Amino acid sequence: MNELRIIIVEDSENDAELLLSRLREADYLPSGPRVETEADFLEALRTVPDIIFSDYSMPHFSGMRALEIAKSVAPDIPFILVSGTVGEEIAVQSMLLGATDYLLKDSTLRLASAVKRALDEKRLRYEQAKALESLRHSEERFREVVENIREVFWVSNDEKTKIHYISPGYERTWGLPCDTIYESPLSWLDLVHPDDRDRIRERAQTKQVLGQYDEVYRIIKPDGSLRWIHDRAFPITDADGKVRRIVGIAEDISEQKKLENQLRQAQKMEAIGQLAGGVAHDFNNILQAMMMQIDLALHRVAQDGTRQLLLGLQQSAERASHLTRQLLAFGRKNEMQVRKIDLNESIKNVMQMLERVVGEQIEIVKQLHEKPLVVVADTGMIDQILMNLVVNARDAMPEGGRLEISTGTELHTETPIAVSPEIAPGWYARISVTDTGSGILPDHMPRLFEPFFTTKGVGHGTGLGLPVIFGIVQQHSGGIRVESTPGNGARFDVLLPLAQPTAENAPIVQKVNALPGNGTVLIVEDETEVRRLSQMLLERSGYRVFTAGNGAEALDIFKRESERIDVLFTDLVMPGGLNGRQLAEVIQQESPRIKVILATGYNPETAGQDVPLKSGQVLLRKPFKSNELLEALRNATKI
Repeated sequence: MNELRIIIVEDSENDAELLLSRLREADYLPSGPRVETEADFLEALRTVPDIIFSDYSMPHFSGMRALEIAKSVAPDIPFILVSGTVGEEIAVQSMLLGATDYLLKDSTLRLASAVKRALDEKRLRYEQAKALESLRHSEERFREVVENIREVFWVSNDEKTKIHYISPGYERTWGLPCDTIYESPLSWLDLVHPDDRDRIRERAQTKQVLGQYDEVYRIIKPDGSLRWIHDRAFPITDADGKVRRIVGIAEDISEQKKLENQLRQAQKMEAIGQLAGGVAHDFNNILQAMMMQIDLALHRVAQDGTRQLLLGLQQSAERASHLTRQLLAFGRKNEMQVRKIDLNESIKNVMQMLERVVGEQIEIVKQLHEKPLVVVADTGMIDQILMNLVVNARDAMPEGGRLEISTGTELHTETPIAVSPEIAPGWYARISVTDTGSGILPDHMPRLFEPFFTTKGVGHGTGLGLPVIFGIVQQHSGGIRVESTPGNGARFDVLLPLAQPTAENAPIVQKVNALPGNGTVLIVEDETEVRRLSQMLLERSGYRVFTAGNGAEALDIFKRESERIDVLFTDLVMPGGLNGRQLAEVIQQESPRIKVILATGYNPETAGQDVPLKSGQVLLRKPFKSNELLEALRNATKI
């Protein structure tokens, strides 16, 4: 039997007992008081019954009064009027005042069904109230979220003719009151940039209901400012699959676009700087030959008009040399400035910027080595390496994913095969950037570091990000390693030499008084004309000269004439696999007494040659004057 807590408002004990009997027959187990006064009724209501039964007419109380009290004190408790005298008019009146049902005492056949219906309705009202309360709390939480987010959250009908909700972010992003879009659901399109408006209008109407709306466009706010918007929308369907609502979120990505444009511009400037460096190097060799020939000619002419013409030509060549130095510096606002830095701290300093670049759909995680990783590097270039790698990882995960930045150390006892460019054995700090994106196709791996090679669409990449990284790593005597499987993401490891405990020797350049030319000089220069003119200048100044066109030829001469050679005068950058610095190291290791003069047409700082010179070495920048070379030789050969 089903337990049933009741209150019976009845002055007749017999009638009350009859009601209890009928309830038991209906498989209920009733319990509760019988009352016949208002005071007793109010006291009984404190027990919170499941149902109330009341007679209509009693000497000291009435059913209508009991109904009034019940609806006031406990409105959710079913109230059934049971009387032998109630007529249809009074029954209807009681129902209008809130009674659940009415029964005649002499005809209680409907009692079981009336009680069941009353209890079912009570339970349904309770469940509805609970659901409404839950909905209210849910709506409150929803509003707390959407009304405080920076993005614009919106809900419309499927035909885009009515906006059901727009978050306050609309006022911040579009610069218009939310009321305007409620009044005119398509008014947001009025602020879309004219070049984007037709595209966005067409795609909003056709792609939003399909769940394919994911667009980037520009808007012009009422104050005239231009903002970039990333807008996405998704359909909400009913049980039959019919679209009932469209929900969307629009995000202001202007800062992200600004960062991307800055990065793209920096990459372009890097490429232009590298191109300019190569052009200027060749141009400096031409200027060097011109200036040396002018110097030689000036020693052979008298003080006449011809000499004045040569002096004018010399001034023009000097102005051209200044122009090439500006060209070498083009593409960099600051020259390379190396110092000891902790890679862990460098990563921490740019994490906030990197998080803005990747966006919220990508989880970015950092796992940094427990100890400082100190390297000698240019801080800005390290930041650029991180930015380029992170942007590439982000672009490989358009649907979101996980990006990890980690650091560590590696010891290489020999040059690792997988690292490019080659690195010397020793301890290295490692920066790793790992993504869960699309990975790299095997056919693309050999071309990753080619300038302008890109797999991205037009406007989405310059093909310079990885080549720039390669160049920076190479300048820092480091290497880069790539691991990837198509469909399973990619990992880029950047290796940089850990800082040595002792500082490098600073370059030593001593000022001495000029002495007559004396000694033997080995000239190593791949430009034939510069080599010939240098030989003429030095022989005329009293020096004995050997000449070579590349490093290999120079070593052959050194092996034969090492006892006679006093100074090595070599170009810094030469073909043939052995550059001027390497040649100088070999020769000075064999004969430390030999002094070295290095010459270059590159700007050492912007060409990655900013390495402290060793003792006994001097650097000349092309194009130099003849007397500058002679002064350097006299300093080197001073006894």
